[in-house]
Amino acid sequence: MNISIQGLNKIYPNGHQALTDVNLDIHEGMFGLLGPNGAGKSSLMRILVTLMKPSSGEILVNGKNAAHNRGYVRGMLGYLPQDFSFFSNLKTYEFLDYAARLAGMRSKRRRSQAVDEMLESVGLFDVRSRKAGKLSGGMKRRLGIAQALINDPQIIIVDEPTTGLDPEERIRFRNLLARLSSKDVIIILSTHIVADISSTCEHMALLNRGEVAFTGSPEELLRQAQGHVWTINVTEKEYVEVNQKFQVVATVMMKDGWKVTVVGDEVKGYDAQMIQPNLEHAYVYFVEHTLKKTNL
Repeated sequence: MNISIQGLNKIYPNGHQALTDVNLDIHEGMFGLLGPNGAGKSSLMRILVTLMKPSSGEILVNGKNAAHNRGYVRGMLGYLPQDFSFFSNLKTYEFLDYAARLAGMRSKRRRSQAVDEMLESVGLFDVRSRKAGKLSGGMKRRLGIAQALINDPQIIIVDEPTTGLDPEERIRFRNLLARLSSKDVIIILSTHIVADISSTCEHMALLNRGEVAFTGSPEELLRQAQGHVWTINVTEKEYVEVNQKFQVVATVMMKDGWKVTVVGDEVKGYDAQMIQPNLEHAYVYFVEHTLKKTNL
């Protein structure tokens, strides 16, 4: 299973260029697409699932052009869009049964078993008879996840999947994806939440202003931030100065001042200690120091 994105561009009728010469190779396993809001992630997702055509370039799925073989691609696809909608008057299990039929699952017995198993997996079995419109925000998101996974797709594309989920639900979802990634499937996780990438994905790309700014493993991105993350103990007066001089990523109030985590090439004149970066630190450092310098 392989997805090859080659020279992809998307220009909207208003002239906005959402994607610029995007080139990516995606193989089996979990692939994270990280970037700020407006980076072009959703445009790329919509082209990947054949809901939108690129202005130029192509996407090959197992060597077949996705734009020319939409039925082939959709037959192996599970998709959770950022703005997921459903029939609010259907009961939860009825909606999922409907989604299974749309996915090509014709056997009623098989659908019934698959629906119950999926509702159990996403923690909705106890509310299976509740109307979808009466579910909480987090439950609705879980129902969206369930409909994307109901027919054991070979390609799973989820766009900002943990938006609206509480920490427990977010962990549940990440564990579910981790179990699925052990199969021969491609899972593309598009998000602006760094923790979703760091805990699940072996490979990733960082999209910024419609361009691929980084591609590799999370560990490779971490290495770029090595030696550039610091904690600084500051007084209240120094706290204001530090916020003006550095990109602050975390702040903790102490008895005698503040403990601030910053990213920067060098920190002088303060009680600073270099620390090991996590992926969030690395992401901020890359955006602030690599991308902004490139765009100057």
